[in-house]
Amino acid sequence: MAGILIFGLGYTASRLAERLRASGWAVLGTRREAAADAIAFDDAEAVRVALAGATHVLSSVPPGEEDPVLARYGALLDDRHWLGYLSSTGVYGNTQGAWVDESAPLRGRRSARTAADAQWLARGARIFRLPGIYGPGRSALERVAEGRVHRIDLPKQVFSRIHVDDIVRAVIAGFDAPPGAYNIADDHPGGQNAVIEEACRLLRQPPPPLQSLDEAGLSPAARAFYAENRRVANGKAKRVLGWRPLYPDYRAGLAACLACSATTSPPTASRHPTAAAADQR
Repeated sequence: MAGILIFGLGYTASRLAERLRASGWAVLGTRREAAADAIAFDDAEAVRVALAGATHVLSSVPPGEEDPVLARYGALLDDRHWLGYLSSTGVYGNTQGAWVDESAPLRGRRSARTAADAQWLARGARIFRLPGIYGPGRSALERVAEGRVHRIDLPKQVFSRIHVDDIVRAVIAGFDAPPGAYNIADDHPGGQNAVIEEACRLLRQPPPPLQSLDEAGLSPAARAFYAENRRVANGKAKRVLGWRPLYPDYRAGLAACLACSATTSPPTASRHPTAAAADQR
C-alpha cells in the first residue's frame, strides 16, 4: 500500500489527504498539536516512524527564517521517498503583469520562501508553485457575504489563481512525474476586481465602490498582494503532468464553490484578507 506523510495539514493538504484516503492510500499528517488525523510536528519519534513507513512525503509548511521541515527532518529524507513541496508563485516577484513560467529567475520579496523552494528543488522534489488559492469555504463568495471585500482602483493589476481541487489533481498527477518545478495555475489570469464583481453577481449583491489603497485601509499583507502583478503560465504542468484545470477561470471555480455551499453547511470565513492566500497551504 502506498503511504504518504504530509507535513502541515492546512486547507489544501487536508483536501489532498481526503482524496487519497478515499483512493486507498495510507495517509498521515502533522499539525502543531496531535489530533485524530495527525501527529504533532514536534514529536520527533512519531515523525521518524511515519517517515520510515512512507513512500511519499509532501510538505505544505511555509518557511519562517528557514524551512522547518528540512531543518528538523531533512536528514531523514532519502531516495525511498517521493518528495513534493507546495510553494508559491510569489517566488517570481513582480513582473509588471507579464507572463512568467518555470524558467524565470526567482526574485520574490520573501527570501525565505525562495530559499526553501530552491532547497526542495535541489533534493529532487516536485515543486508545485501556487498562486491565489480558493475553494469551498475559502473564496471571494465568503468575503462578499461577510462584507469584507474591497475594489481597489488599480485597473492594470492582474494575478493568477487556482481552485483547491485542481491543486489536489496536480499533486496526484505529480506522483508519476519527474522532479522539477510546476506552475499550477488556471488558464485565465484576471484582476481582483473582476473576481469580486463575479462573486457579487452570483450572490446578487451590489459590488463595493472603487477605492484607492489608502482609502481601503488594508492590512500590510493585503497591500503587499496589490504590490505584485503577474500572469502565471501553466504550460509545463499540462505537457509533463498531463494535467488540465477543471476550473480554467474564476467564473467556473466560483460557480462550483457556490454549488458546493448550497449542499453543505454555511461557508466558513476565509482565513486570509485577500485571494492570494499563498502561505496557508
